[in-house]
Amino acid sequence: MVQVAVGQYAPGEDKAENTATVRKLVDEAVGGGARVVVLPEFALFTASRMDQRFLDSAEPLDGPFVGALKDAARHHGAYVVAGLNERLDDPDRIANALVAAGPDGEVAAVYRKIHLYDAFGYKESTLVRPGGIGDPETFTVDGVTFGMQTCYDVRFPEVTRRIVDAGADVLALPAQWVPGPLKEDHWRTLARARAIENTIYVAAAGQCAPTGAGNSMIIDPMGVVVASLGEGPGVTSGEVSSERVAAVRKKNPALELRRFTVNPL
Repeated sequence: MVQVAVGQYAPGEDKAENTATVRKLVDEAVGGGARVVVLPEFALFTASRMDQRFLDSAEPLDGPFVGALKDAARHHGAYVVAGLNERLDDPDRIANALVAAGPDGEVAAVYRKIHLYDAFGYKESTLVRPGGIGDPETFTVDGVTFGMQTCYDVRFPEVTRRIVDAGADVLALPAQWVPGPLKEDHWRTLARARAIENTIYVAAAGQCAPTGAGNSMIIDPMGVVVASLGEGPGVTSGEVSSERVAAVRKKNPALELRRFTVNPL
């Protein structure tokens, strides 16, 4: 059994303030017993538009923000997952990256968003390079394996399926789910669908208003929302276990019964 927390807030353009908020949320989550803390996409920096500001504020994985994540994880003996605009060798592009920092103070896993948000009037690909399609990186806590993906990727079920095929029991899903008509309903529906069809837990951590739709939640392998937040900042947590995953898969062996695999285009 592992306690997992999701935290949400509204990151702005002040990186120092955002980093301080991350530390505060991690302190609160771990103080409540969490061993894994999942925070939003673009936790380092968020602006009202995808423009030069995202390039100027980007940091490499050995920069101060990831350093702060590693320090917090080491201090608390926990895992911390959060997103950042990652500086690349291309001056005109960033990666939309997730980092999982481990209790040893090192990076345990990295994920770079594969499907960019070129939808609903937004054009993320203007400045963001899509992540490569390699073997999913995972990390394991007390026998429970975690994988990661980002926001718009949740609309593509094959992304989650590949992570499950890599052994994940829990999907960490940071997001900046942009508000709009029916968007909160899409968020809840898609996150629950990924849990149900893959018989896994989903720990979905979104930015809250005004930059995101909030509604962070932890969903169990039967699609039951076991913990959730509303539109404001905060932290909530729930327990995950490999035994629950196994029990659900015994009742619903969908992964065993499937007749298709996932191959990249």
